[in-house]
Amino acid sequence: MLDPIPPPPQWLREWVRPWAERANLHSLPDHIHEVLFFYLFYQFIHSWASPYLSRKYFPQYYSRLPRRTKINWDMHVVSFVQSTAIVSVALWVMAADKERKAMIKDGWEEGHSRRMYGYTGACGLVQAMATGYFVYDLIVSTVYVRITGIGMVFHGISALTVYGFGFRPFLNFYSPTFILYELSSPFLNIHWFLDKVNMTGSKLQWYNGMLLLGAFFGARLVWGLWQSVVVYRDMWMAVRNNLSSESILLSPTIIDEKEGSISLSAAQVAQFANQINESRLPLWLPAAYVASNLVLNSLNVYWFGLMIKAVRKRFVEKPEVAKKTTEEKVAAVLEPDVVLDAAETLEKQQGYYEAGDGAELLNHKTETETEGVSS
Repeated sequence: MLDPIPPPPQWLREWVRPWAERANLHSLPDHIHEVLFFYLFYQFIHSWASPYLSRKYFPQYYSRLPRRTKINWDMHVVSFVQSTAIVSVALWVMAADKERKAMIKDGWEEGHSRRMYGYTGACGLVQAMATGYFVYDLIVSTVYVRITGIGMVFHGISALTVYGFGFRPFLNFYSPTFILYELSSPFLNIHWFLDKVNMTGSKLQWYNGMLLLGAFFGARLVWGLWQSVVVYRDMWMAVRNNLSSESILLSPTIIDEKEGSISLSAAQVAQFANQINESRLPLWLPAAYVASNLVLNSLNVYWFGLMIKAVRKRFVEKPEVAKKTTEEKVAAVLEPDVVLDAAETLEKQQGYYEAGDGAELLNHKTETETEGVSS
Protein backbone atom coordinates (compact mmCIF):
# COMPACT_ATOMS: atom_id res chain seq x y z
CA MET A 1 0.00 0.00 0.00
CA LEU A 2 1.40 3.37 -1.00
CA ASP A 3 1.82 6.16 1.51
CA PRO A 4 -1.52 8.05 1.49
CA ILE A 5 0.35 11.33 2.08
CA PRO A 6 1.90 12.89 -1.06
CA PRO A 7 5.72 12.63 -1.36
CA PRO A 8 8.02 15.41 -0.14
CA PRO A 9 9.19 18.18 -2.49
CA GLN A 10 12.17 17.15 -4.59
CA TRP A 11 14.52 19.71 -3.01
CA LEU A 12 13.83 18.33 0.48
CA ARG A 13 14.30 14.74 -0.67
CA GLU A 14 17.60 15.54 -2.38
CA TRP A 15 18.79 17.57 0.60
CA VAL A 16 18.36 14.70 3.04
CA ARG A 17 19.37 11.86 0.71
CA PRO A 18 23.22 12.06 1.05
CA TRP A 19 23.37 11.76 4.83
CA ALA A 20 20.41 9.35 4.88
CA GLU A 21 22.32 7.01 2.55
CA ARG A 22 25.49 7.34 4.62
CA ALA A 23 23.43 6.21 7.63
CA ASN A 24 21.77 3.43 5.54
CA LEU A 25 18.34 4.96 6.12
CA HIS A 26 17.28 4.52 2.51
CA SER A 27 13.53 5.08 2.87
CA LEU A 28 13.89 8.19 5.06
CA PRO A 29 14.02 10.69 2.11
CA ASP A 30 10.51 9.54 1.12
CA HIS A 31 9.19 10.23 4.65
CA ILE A 32 11.33 13.13 5.91
CA HIS A 33 8.48 15.64 5.39
CA GLU A 34 6.21 13.50 7.60
CA VAL A 35 8.84 13.23 10.34
CA LEU A 36 9.32 17.01 10.33
CA PHE A 37 5.58 17.71 10.16
CA PHE A 38 4.69 15.48 13.10
CA TYR A 39 7.57 16.78 15.20
CA LEU A 40 6.44 20.39 14.56
CA PHE A 41 2.81 19.36 15.14
CA TYR A 42 3.56 17.86 18.57
CA GLN A 43 5.79 20.79 19.49
CA PHE A 44 3.01 23.18 18.46
CA ILE A 45 0.56 21.37 20.74
CA HIS A 46 3.02 21.49 23.65
CA SER A 47 4.09 25.13 23.25
CA TRP A 48 0.89 26.83 22.10
CA ALA A 49 -2.28 24.74 21.68
CA SER A 50 -2.23 23.02 25.07
CA PRO A 51 -1.47 26.16 27.16
CA TYR A 52 -4.02 28.24 25.23
CA LEU A 53 -6.86 25.69 25.28
CA SER A 54 -6.14 24.63 28.87
CA ARG A 55 -6.32 28.23 30.13
CA LYS A 56 -9.52 28.74 28.17
CA TYR A 57 -11.40 25.57 29.16
CA PHE A 58 -9.76 24.64 32.49
CA PRO A 59 -8.77 28.02 33.99
CA GLN A 60 -9.63 27.01 37.55
CA TYR A 61 -7.13 24.12 37.37
CA TYR A 62 -4.42 24.86 34.80
CA SER A 63 -3.79 28.47 35.80
CA ARG A 64 -3.20 27.52 39.45
CA LEU A 65 -0.72 24.74 38.73
CA PRO A 66 2.99 25.22 39.51
CA ARG A 67 5.25 25.65 36.49
CA ARG A 68 6.58 22.08 36.45
CA THR A 69 3.07 20.63 36.65
CA LYS A 70 1.96 22.84 33.76
CA ILE A 71 4.83 21.43 31.72
CA ASN A 72 3.72 17.91 32.66
CA TRP A 73 0.14 18.79 31.73
CA ASP A 74 1.24 19.97 28.27
CA MET A 75 3.34 16.82 27.78
CA HIS A 76 0.35 14.66 28.71
CA VAL A 77 -1.82 16.49 26.18
CA VAL A 78 0.74 15.72 23.47
CA SER A 79 0.98 12.10 24.61
CA PHE A 80 -2.81 11.72 24.53
CA VAL A 81 -3.10 13.18 21.01
CA GLN A 82 -0.16 11.19 19.71
CA SER A 83 -1.19 7.82 21.14
CA THR A 84 -4.79 8.20 19.96
CA ALA A 85 -3.76 9.27 16.46
CA ILE A 86 -1.00 6.72 15.84
CA VAL A 87 -3.00 3.75 17.15
CA SER A 88 -5.87 4.73 14.83
CA VAL A 89 -3.53 4.96 11.83
CA ALA A 90 -1.78 1.68 12.74
CA LEU A 91 -5.08 -0.22 12.97
CA TRP A 92 -6.16 1.24 9.62
CA VAL A 93 -2.87 0.23 7.96
CA MET A 94 -3.11 -3.31 9.34
CA ALA A 95 -6.64 -3.59 7.93
CA ALA A 96 -6.11 -1.90 4.55
CA ASP A 97 -2.51 -2.61 3.48
CA LYS A 98 -2.80 -5.56 1.06
CA GLU A 99 0.95 -5.85 0.53
CA ARG A 100 1.48 -6.15 4.26
CA LYS A 101 -1.24 -8.81 4.48
CA ALA A 102 0.53 -10.75 1.72
CA MET A 103 3.66 -10.88 3.87
CA ILE A 104 1.61 -12.63 6.55
CA LYS A 105 0.19 -15.16 4.08
CA ASP A 106 3.69 -16.04 2.85
CA GLY A 107 4.16 -18.11 6.00
CA TRP A 108 7.25 -18.75 8.09
CA GLU A 109 9.61 -20.27 5.55
CA GLU A 110 8.96 -17.97 2.60
CA GLY A 111 7.69 -14.79 4.24
CA HIS A 112 10.28 -14.00 6.90
CA SER A 113 12.62 -12.29 4.41
CA ARG A 114 9.92 -9.91 3.22
CA ARG A 115 8.83 -9.15 6.77
CA MET A 116 12.46 -8.35 7.62
CA TYR A 117 13.43 -6.17 4.65
CA GLY A 118 10.14 -5.55 2.84
CA TYR A 119 8.66 -2.08 2.64
CA THR A 120 5.26 -0.48 2.17
CA GLY A 121 4.60 3.25 2.15
CA ALA A 122 1.74 2.94 4.63
CA CYS A 123 3.97 1.24 7.21
CA GLY A 124 6.52 3.97 6.51
CA LEU A 125 3.90 6.53 7.48
CA VAL A 126 3.46 4.83 10.87
CA GLN A 127 7.24 4.91 11.33
CA ALA A 128 7.35 8.60 10.44
CA MET A 129 4.59 9.47 12.93
CA ALA A 130 6.41 7.57 15.68
CA THR A 131 9.80 9.07 14.78
CA GLY A 132 8.40 12.61 14.79
CA TYR A 133 6.99 12.05 18.26
CA PHE A 134 10.19 10.50 19.62
CA VAL A 135 12.21 13.47 18.30
CA TYR A 136 9.84 15.77 20.21
CA ASP A 137 9.95 13.49 23.26
CA LEU A 138 13.76 13.40 23.31
CA ILE A 139 14.10 17.18 22.96
CA VAL A 140 11.50 17.96 25.63
CA SER A 141 12.87 15.31 28.00
CA THR A 142 16.35 16.77 27.61
CA VAL A 143 15.27 20.38 28.09
CA TYR A 144 13.19 19.51 31.16
CA VAL A 145 15.39 16.69 32.46
CA ARG A 146 15.01 17.95 36.04
CA ILE A 147 11.27 17.33 35.72
CA THR A 148 11.11 14.19 33.61
CA GLY A 149 14.24 12.50 34.95
CA ILE A 150 17.25 11.09 33.11
CA GLY A 151 15.41 7.83 32.52
CA MET A 152 13.02 9.49 30.08
CA VAL A 153 15.99 10.87 28.12
CA PHE A 154 17.40 7.37 27.64
CA HIS A 155 13.90 6.12 26.80
CA GLY A 156 13.67 8.77 24.07
CA ILE A 157 17.11 7.84 22.68
CA SER A 158 16.35 4.12 22.54
CA ALA A 159 12.87 4.57 21.03
CA LEU A 160 14.17 7.01 18.40
CA THR A 161 17.01 4.64 17.53
CA VAL A 162 14.75 1.61 17.13
CA TYR A 163 12.21 3.39 14.92
CA GLY A 164 15.02 5.16 13.06
CA PHE A 165 16.48 1.79 12.01
CA GLY A 166 13.11 1.06 10.44
CA PHE A 167 14.05 3.42 7.61
CA ARG A 168 16.85 1.09 6.42
CA PRO A 169 14.15 -0.36 5.89
CA PHE A 170 14.30 -3.07 8.56
CA LEU A 171 11.20 -4.59 10.19
CA ASN A 172 9.06 -2.02 8.41
CA PHE A 173 6.31 -4.67 8.47
CA TYR A 174 6.23 -4.58 12.29
CA SER A 175 5.95 -0.80 12.73
CA PRO A 176 2.13 -0.82 13.18
CA THR A 177 2.34 -4.07 15.16
CA PHE A 178 4.40 -2.78 18.05
CA ILE A 179 2.95 0.72 18.08
CA LEU A 180 -0.23 -0.93 19.41
CA TYR A 181 1.55 -0.91 22.78
CA GLU A 182 0.20 2.64 22.87
CA LEU A 183 -3.39 1.39 23.26
CA SER A 184 -3.13 1.84 27.02
CA SER A 185 -1.60 5.34 26.87
CA PRO A 186 -4.82 7.36 26.30
CA PHE A 187 -6.40 5.82 29.41
CA LEU A 188 -3.23 6.43 31.42
CA ASN A 189 -3.23 10.10 30.41
CA ILE A 190 -6.91 10.44 31.27
CA HIS A 191 -6.18 8.97 34.71
CA TRP A 192 -3.49 11.62 35.22
CA PHE A 193 -5.78 14.48 34.13
CA LEU A 194 -8.61 13.33 36.40
CA ASP A 195 -6.22 13.60 39.34
CA LYS A 196 -5.35 17.16 38.38
CA VAL A 197 -9.01 18.28 38.06
CA ASN A 198 -9.95 16.95 41.51
CA MET A 199 -11.76 13.86 40.27
CA THR A 200 -9.58 11.34 42.09
CA GLY A 201 -11.71 8.39 43.20
CA SER A 202 -14.66 9.35 40.99
CA LYS A 203 -16.70 6.78 39.06
CA LEU A 204 -15.30 8.17 35.82
CA GLN A 205 -11.76 7.51 37.01
CA TRP A 206 -12.75 4.04 38.15
CA TYR A 207 -14.28 3.08 34.79
CA ASN A 208 -11.28 4.59 33.01
CA GLY A 209 -9.03 2.61 35.36
CA MET A 210 -10.70 -0.66 34.38
CA LEU A 211 -10.20 0.18 30.70
CA LEU A 212 -6.57 1.06 31.45
CA LEU A 213 -5.87 -2.27 33.14
CA GLY A 214 -7.61 -4.21 30.37
CA ALA A 215 -5.84 -2.32 27.58
CA PHE A 216 -2.48 -2.67 29.30
CA PHE A 217 -2.87 -6.42 29.78
CA GLY A 218 -4.26 -7.05 26.30
CA ALA A 219 -1.97 -4.76 24.27
CA ARG A 220 1.33 -4.92 26.14
CA LEU A 221 1.33 -8.41 27.61
CA VAL A 222 -0.84 -10.70 25.46
CA TRP A 223 -0.37 -9.01 22.07
CA GLY A 224 3.10 -7.61 22.75
CA LEU A 225 4.66 -10.83 24.06
CA TRP A 226 3.18 -12.92 21.25
CA GLN A 227 4.37 -10.55 18.54
CA SER A 228 7.81 -10.49 20.16
CA VAL A 229 7.98 -14.27 19.71
CA VAL A 230 6.94 -13.84 16.06
CA VAL A 231 9.60 -11.23 15.27
CA TYR A 232 12.27 -13.21 17.16
CA ARG A 233 11.49 -16.21 14.94
CA ASP A 234 11.77 -14.12 11.77
CA MET A 235 15.13 -12.70 12.86
CA TRP A 236 16.42 -16.11 13.93
CA MET A 237 15.56 -17.62 10.54
CA ALA A 238 17.27 -14.71 8.81
CA VAL A 239 20.44 -15.16 10.85
CA ARG A 240 20.39 -18.95 10.45
CA ASN A 241 19.97 -18.70 6.66
CA ASN A 242 22.57 -15.91 6.26
CA LEU A 243 19.78 -13.81 4.82
CA SER A 244 20.66 -10.76 2.73
CA SER A 245 18.25 -7.98 1.84
CA GLU A 246 18.33 -8.90 -1.85
CA SER A 247 16.91 -12.34 -1.06
CA ILE A 248 13.41 -10.95 -0.79
CA LEU A 249 13.47 -10.62 -4.57
CA LEU A 250 13.76 -14.39 -4.76
CA SER A 251 10.53 -15.01 -2.87
CA PRO A 252 8.01 -16.94 -5.04
CA THR A 253 5.28 -14.39 -4.28
CA ILE A 254 7.38 -11.59 -5.77
CA ILE A 255 7.03 -12.91 -9.32
CA ASP A 256 3.68 -12.45 -11.05
CA GLU A 257 2.76 -15.96 -12.21
CA LYS A 258 0.75 -14.81 -15.24
CA GLU A 259 3.06 -12.07 -16.50
CA GLY A 260 6.34 -13.64 -15.41
CA SER A 261 7.55 -10.28 -14.12
CA ILE A 262 7.65 -8.31 -10.92
CA SER A 263 4.24 -6.83 -10.14
CA LEU A 264 3.80 -3.22 -9.00
CA SER A 265 2.86 -4.24 -5.46
CA ALA A 266 5.82 -6.61 -5.23
CA ALA A 267 8.11 -3.93 -6.62
CA GLN A 268 7.05 -1.64 -3.79
CA VAL A 269 7.83 -4.30 -1.19
CA ALA A 270 11.30 -4.82 -2.71
CA GLN A 271 11.83 -1.14 -3.49
CA PHE A 272 14.92 -0.68 -1.30
CA ALA A 273 16.27 -4.24 -1.28
CA ASN A 274 19.15 -3.58 -3.68
CA GLN A 275 20.25 -0.36 -1.95
CA ILE A 276 21.39 -1.96 1.29
CA ASN A 277 25.12 -2.66 1.19
CA GLU A 278 25.00 -5.88 3.17
CA SER A 279 25.85 -9.38 1.97
CA ARG A 280 24.04 -10.81 4.99
CA LEU A 281 22.05 -9.64 7.99
CA PRO A 282 24.49 -7.98 10.46
CA LEU A 283 24.19 -9.65 13.85
CA TRP A 284 24.26 -6.36 15.78
CA LEU A 285 20.97 -5.27 14.17
CA PRO A 286 18.70 -8.07 15.47
CA ALA A 287 20.71 -8.09 18.71
CA ALA A 288 19.86 -4.40 19.28
CA TYR A 289 16.18 -5.06 18.62
CA VAL A 290 16.06 -8.12 20.85
CA ALA A 291 17.78 -6.25 23.70
CA SER A 292 15.41 -3.27 23.45
CA ASN A 293 12.37 -5.52 23.17
CA LEU A 294 13.40 -7.65 26.15
CA VAL A 295 13.88 -4.56 28.31
CA LEU A 296 10.50 -3.16 27.30
CA ASN A 297 8.66 -6.46 27.82
CA SER A 298 10.37 -6.97 31.18
CA LEU A 299 9.23 -3.52 32.28
CA ASN A 300 5.68 -4.27 31.13
CA VAL A 301 5.61 -7.52 33.11
CA TYR A 302 7.12 -5.76 36.14
CA TRP A 303 4.61 -2.89 35.98
CA PHE A 304 1.68 -5.27 35.62
CA GLY A 305 2.98 -7.31 38.54
CA LEU A 306 2.90 -4.18 40.68
CA MET A 307 -0.65 -3.52 39.53
CA ILE A 308 -1.69 -7.06 40.54
CA LYS A 309 0.08 -6.57 43.86
CA ALA A 310 -1.91 -3.39 44.45
CA VAL A 311 -5.15 -5.26 43.77
CA ARG A 312 -4.23 -8.26 45.94
CA LYS A 313 -3.33 -5.93 48.79
CA ARG A 314 -6.99 -5.00 48.93
CA PHE A 315 -8.00 -8.65 49.35
CA VAL A 316 -5.75 -9.38 52.34
CA GLU A 317 -8.02 -9.58 55.35
CA LYS A 318 -6.86 -7.86 58.49
CA PRO A 319 -7.67 -9.52 61.83
CA GLU A 320 -10.30 -6.96 62.72
CA VAL A 321 -12.00 -7.40 59.34
CA ALA A 322 -12.16 -11.19 59.47
CA LYS A 323 -15.49 -11.17 61.31
CA LYS A 324 -17.29 -9.17 58.62
CA THR A 325 -20.38 -10.67 57.01
CA THR A 326 -20.26 -12.06 53.50
CA GLU A 327 -22.16 -9.05 52.15
CA GLU A 328 -19.65 -6.65 53.70
CA LYS A 329 -16.73 -8.59 52.25
CA VAL A 330 -18.25 -8.55 48.76
CA ALA A 331 -18.84 -4.82 49.04
CA ALA A 332 -15.21 -4.32 50.06
CA VAL A 333 -13.97 -6.32 47.06
CA LEU A 334 -16.07 -4.22 44.68
CA GLU A 335 -14.68 -0.92 45.98
CA PRO A 336 -13.56 1.37 43.14
CA ASP A 337 -10.28 1.86 45.06
CA VAL A 338 -9.12 -1.57 43.89
CA VAL A 339 -8.86 -0.41 40.29
CA LEU A 340 -7.72 3.08 41.19
CA ASP A 341 -4.87 1.79 43.34
CA ALA A 342 -3.65 -0.40 40.51
CA ALA A 343 -3.94 2.43 37.99
CA GLU A 344 -2.04 4.77 40.29
CA THR A 345 0.67 2.15 40.78
CA LEU A 346 1.08 1.85 37.01
CA GLU A 347 1.11 5.61 36.64
CA LYS A 348 3.90 6.06 39.18
CA GLN A 349 6.04 3.15 38.02
CA GLN A 350 5.77 3.79 34.30
CA GLY A 351 7.22 7.27 34.54
CA TYR A 352 4.03 9.23 33.91
CA TYR A 353 4.00 10.46 37.47
CA GLU A 354 6.56 13.15 38.33
CA ALA A 355 7.42 13.22 42.04
CA GLY A 356 8.29 16.88 41.68
CA ASP A 357 4.62 17.74 41.23
CA GLY A 358 3.77 16.86 44.81
CA ALA A 359 6.92 18.47 46.18
CA GLU A 360 6.31 21.73 44.37
CA LEU A 361 2.64 21.80 45.29
CA LEU A 362 3.60 21.24 48.92
CA ASN A 363 6.18 24.03 48.77
CA HIS A 364 3.65 26.31 47.10
CA LYS A 365 1.11 25.58 49.85
CA THR A 366 3.70 26.13 52.59
CA GLU A 367 4.78 29.44 51.08
CA THR A 368 1.14 30.57 50.84
CA GLU A 369 0.48 29.64 54.50
CA THR A 370 3.65 31.41 55.62
CA GLU A 371 2.67 34.56 53.78
CA GLY A 372 -0.76 34.40 55.44
CA VAL A 373 0.78 34.14 58.92
CA SER A 374 3.21 37.00 58.22
CA SER A 375 0.45 39.29 57.08
